[in-house]
Parts: sequence; C-alpha cells; structure tokens
Amino acid sequence: MMKIRCIWEHNGSDTLLYADDFPGAYARGETLEAAIRKMPAEICAYQRWAGLPKEKGEVEIVQEKDSDLAICDADSDVLFESESKPLTMDEYQVLKQLVMKSAKDFHTLYDAIPDKQQSILPVRKTFYGQVPRTAQEMYEHTKSVNDYYFGEIGVETDHEGSIAECRERGFAALEETPDFLLMKPCEGSYGEEWSLRKVMRRFLWHDRIHAKAMVRMAKKTFGYDQVDDPFGF
Repeated sequence: MMKIRCIWEHNGSDTLLYADDFPGAYARGETLEAAIRKMPAEICAYQRWAGLPKEKGEVEIVQEKDSDLAICDADSDVLFESESKPLTMDEYQVLKQLVMKSAKDFHTLYDAIPDKQQSILPVRKTFYGQVPRTAQEMYEHTKSVNDYYFGEIGVETDHEGSIAECRERGFAALEETPDFLLMKPCEGSYGEEWSLRKVMRRFLWHDRIHAKAMVRMAKKTFGYDQVDDPFGF
C-alpha cells in the first residue's frame, strides 16, 4: 500500500492535511484523526480526475506547521519543504497541464449550474469576508486569485476574462521571465513564503475547495442529479 505523504497544518485541533505527491489534494477536519479519515477518498477522487492509476494508501505525516491562522476556514501559509526545489521543464509542463485542466473543469462545473444566482446556503463570514454562496460568487472568487498568486512570485497579470483565459495569460507572462524554473522561494504578502511549485499547488487546492463547495451547493439547491461534476467529488 502506498504512503500518502502529508503536510499537517493546524491551529489547535483544527487541521488541514495536504498530500505532497498529489498537488492540491487536501482534507480538512476538526481534528487530525478526522482529516486522516477523509484523505484516502480525496486521493481516490484526485486520481480519477487526473487520470492517474488508482492506488490505495495510508497517511504518513512528513511535515508539520503550527499556525495562528484560521485553519477552520482554510486560511493557510505553509510552504512545503518539497516546494523549495527548482522545477524541471518536464515537471513544470505536467503541473501546468493539471492547473489548466482544473481551471477548465471549474468553468465546466460553473456552466452546468442551472441558475448562477440561486443558492439556499446561509450567509457566513470568514477571515476573507463573506463566504461565496451562489455559483456566480464562487466562480468570481476563485478566478480573482489569479493576479494575487502570480504576483506573489513577481509575475504581473490580471483576472479578466474566463478563469482559464486569465490563468493562461499568467503562465505566458511567467514563461517570459528569465530562468523562471530556477526561482528560489521568496517572501510575499504578509511575510508568507512563496515558490513556483507552491503557486501551482495553491491554484489546484483553491480550485478544489470551491469546486467542492459548488457541487455541495448545487446538490442542496437544485437536487442531487442536476449537476455534472467533472472533478468527480
């Protein structure tokens, strides 16, 4: 059985687990044990989505970050030890393909919602403001991090157009940067450490958070069989 190598970020008992070898795969829980129980199903869904061979695994903690952030609301600033390494072109192309697939699948999911303005979810606030409730709000919020994430490693872009279009422009601007694959980790906003590997993982992670939320919202609002989910949650 394979080991699911995980980074454990926590604030008290609130836990975020990230799978080091499956960028963007994660599990949240009120305790570490609760998150560990969720991780195998997350990896199974990720393998199906990414077209990877299906393989069962068990969690192994390889890095820990004790945080003062709102972990319960998915606030995070951890840099994986593995994310400090430079990328080869082959590694970059694989990650870029996944990040772009995620953007396109997110748009497909959004398009499948029958009413972009309707939601029965209650109003809730987190560290970044009111939680997006409708498909339109979730889509705009997820798209809006494009210039933020690229900007943290010094790449100037925007979040105009579709989620895939603005992300593609971000990669084009990145690839014009000399020696972009050899970027070293740098300090970004609020003293947070960033790297190119981390930017790629954060796109995948952030997409999955809000894609899961959109699927749950759609099932509650429109009925279980009303939405085609390209992520396979």
